[in-house]
Amino acid sequence: MNKVRIDLDQEAIPKYWYNILPDLPKPLPPPIDPETREPVKPEKLEVIFPKELVRQEMSQDRWIPIPEEVREAYMQWRPTPLFRAKRLERVLKTPAKIYYKYEGVSPPGSHKPNTAVAQAYYNMKEGVERLATETGAGQWGSALAFGCNMFGMKSTIYMVKVSYYQKPHRKTLMQLWGAEVLPSPSDRTNFGRKLLKEDPDNPGSLGIAIGEAIEDAVTHDDTKYSLGSVLNHVLLHQTVIGLEALEQLKQVEEYPDVIFGCVGGGSSFSGLFWPFYYEKIQGKAEKNVRFVAVEPTACPTLTKGVYTFDHGDTAKLTPLLKMFTLGHDFIPPPVHAGGLRYHGDAPTLSLLAKEGEVDAIAYDQVSVFEAAKLFVETEGILPAPEPSHAIKAVIDEALRCKEREEEKTILFLLCGHGHFDMKAFEDFIEGKLVSYEHPREKIEESIERLKERYPWVEKIGY
Repeated sequence: MNKVRIDLDQEAIPKYWYNILPDLPKPLPPPIDPETREPVKPEKLEVIFPKELVRQEMSQDRWIPIPEEVREAYMQWRPTPLFRAKRLERVLKTPAKIYYKYEGVSPPGSHKPNTAVAQAYYNMKEGVERLATETGAGQWGSALAFGCNMFGMKSTIYMVKVSYYQKPHRKTLMQLWGAEVLPSPSDRTNFGRKLLKEDPDNPGSLGIAIGEAIEDAVTHDDTKYSLGSVLNHVLLHQTVIGLEALEQLKQVEEYPDVIFGCVGGGSSFSGLFWPFYYEKIQGKAEKNVRFVAVEPTACPTLTKGVYTFDHGDTAKLTPLLKMFTLGHDFIPPPVHAGGLRYHGDAPTLSLLAKEGEVDAIAYDQVSVFEAAKLFVETEGILPAPEPSHAIKAVIDEALRCKEREEEKTILFLLCGHGHFDMKAFEDFIEGKLVSYEHPREKIEESIERLKERYPWVEKIGY
């Protein structure tokens, strides 16, 4: 057989999300209020998030119950399949076994509705009428539009301007689910108008779009903000991925030696590897599994960033989070992996990387698209540009196994399909993609501005 598909029945959809906070190698530094220089109080977060999500954000409960209404919504596409890429293995002539968990079967085509549906549900239960959010490539925006539509809510999506024009069909999909979609920076917010006045051609960034969405939420009583990555409550919702993958691998008596995932903010990769990390620290893992985050050289947060406190948005409306960052005013180049163009990483992922529990590598977009092309030719699925970074890492690992005559089991997350990314693949085929590596001096300039703005931040005792 060219491809082996491993399925679970709907009864196997997890009943709990896994929360990593009690199992981290050291306590997670709290969000810091830049005005008071003290940890942010929950009441301040409740201005933009519903109470239950704030509770989950700070919870030390290892297992968080999934509401039945959310599990019923999951049943539209979960459990998602796990495939063994036998044809890719044969073409690479590798002794490695390659498995991938495929989240592209969801209605929006990615892993994002795992948290979007949950966030919409909790907001609906607390009487919120509208959610505002940002989106890069459009996967998160379409997922939140889908989630809000399921629970009868309105949504406003601030889409990074370069992606708004690169991926117009993502915008259309959001609109079909009832969302209002705006190119960011927009003329809807004070922050957006300020940036457009300074630079009418500003291409936007996730940090800018987050700032606009938060401003929208705090200036409207009927609206809350919804985030698609980075924060703890978002990442724990994604653990349905890894929990299912564990059960699927048990069916074929396999356990991974290494797990790869693409990283922008870190939610999809964390959703896959957290349950395996739990098994590892509990002494239940069958192997000493390695976790590897893969990012673009155009936005190299884990490989070239600095581990420090920084804002999650360019407008400086969020608290300071301790994470690997390129500086909150970093504006990445308009590469096609829009979902990986964020200036920082999830605090939990950053801490694990700092402590050596997670490795990180970076690739340029040309080599990534070459890997995606090989995957299409062998597996038949068109991957989104974001998980194509993980595919590149998997191919390299499989070829190393070939050179060393080493049998390994490799697991990676194919977190979304590339059906809305055809312009990117067209540019690749026509040789228009540029191999870009963000200059270290630009990163150093951005970090220096951060230190000048908050000279006291390094003295915080976390």
